[in-house]
Amino acid sequence: MSINKVAIITGSSRGIGAEVAKLFAENGYAVCINYISNDLAAEKIKSEILQKGGRCISVKADVSNSSDVIRLFTTVDLELGPVSVLVNNAGILKTQCRLEEITEARFIEVLKTNVMSCFLCSKEAVKRMSTKNGGAGGTIVNVSSGASKSGSPNEYIDYAASKGAVDTLTRGLALEVAAEGIRVNAVRPGLIYTEMHASGGEPNRVERLKSKIPLQRGGDPKEVAEAIFWLATEKSSFVTGGFIDPAGGL
Repeated sequence: MSINKVAIITGSSRGIGAEVAKLFAENGYAVCINYISNDLAAEKIKSEILQKGGRCISVKADVSNSSDVIRLFTTVDLELGPVSVLVNNAGILKTQCRLEEITEARFIEVLKTNVMSCFLCSKEAVKRMSTKNGGAGGTIVNVSSGASKSGSPNEYIDYAASKGAVDTLTRGLALEVAAEGIRVNAVRPGLIYTEMHASGGEPNRVERLKSKIPLQRGGDPKEVAEAIFWLATEKSSFVTGGFIDPAGGL
């Protein structure tokens, strides 16, 4: 495992990603905040980290685009050093509807953003981390969703399908690089209080559904961040190809 503690967290200007960035910084990691459009939100998280004495950069990049991903990783190489942790958190959600109402363009956009970003970033990370390539090892944590198991009927089957692909990618890559000093795992959050539900057209979705959760409440992004941190560090040194479901029992 690399002693160089450098973490790239995609989609980390808000929500779960922002909490992950702050948690890693608090634990001595140099952090790269990646985001696609919200300069103010990214700068806010970066400032919080720097004010607490952390080391942090922000890189605006569309991680579903290969040239942007290469630029992101190259920037980290130059400014922070070899990456030791990648958290694939970037993702989008569209307005709730039935499958028959989902357009081809929407389905492609969701898959491209949620699956291609995970694939492209993991590819660049493995190139750098793999002991086969002269790297020092590392960890990858993919942020999937409980939707990969439920299928999200009547809401966003396209999103659920994309997260199902992330689950399969996680398992396959974990087995492929296990002997090369790289561990790959995933978290599958359930109903978490984030801004993403507004993207689906129902900002108060967690409140509506929390009675169905065995723990009778929605989750906090910080709780998901803690699970990601555990999987990304030596605390989980014998875990690869695995999943943690911060979902309150769902």
